Amino acid sequence: VQLVESGGGLVQAGGSLRLSCAASERTFNGYAVGWFRQAPGTEREFVAGITWSGSGTYYSDSAKGRFTLSRDKAKNTAYLQMNSLKPEDTAVYYCAADPLGASLTQLISIHEYEYWGQGTQVTVSS
Repeated sequence: VQLVESGGGLVQAGGSLRLSCAASERTFNGYAVGWFRQAPGTEREFVAGITWSGSGTYYSDSAKGRFTLSRDKAKNTAYLQMNSLKPEDTAVYYCAADPLGASLTQLISIHEYEYWGQGTQVTVSS
């Protein structure tokens, strides 16, 4: 499965962006999906994830209340709606997918995911 992110860019603090993660195969619709981000000099960190069944959606503390993960199965695409953006949200954002992933413990681990996109840059100016 190939994943392609888009939707990143430069936005002022308080603004919004919607990231997209388009998959090459319909099997993606039955996979767990995670969004991660990596700022320069830091480790890649979990932002949001949804289990393969869709029964659970989880967010990091920094994302909770501001970001929303959703998916459109007709388009084989997952989204990350980001509102009230802050300068500290500046990072490269990656989507990832895996055939498994049924718990929060699995979703938050970068080692859990088999497929990764190339990333999209999000820059939030103050």
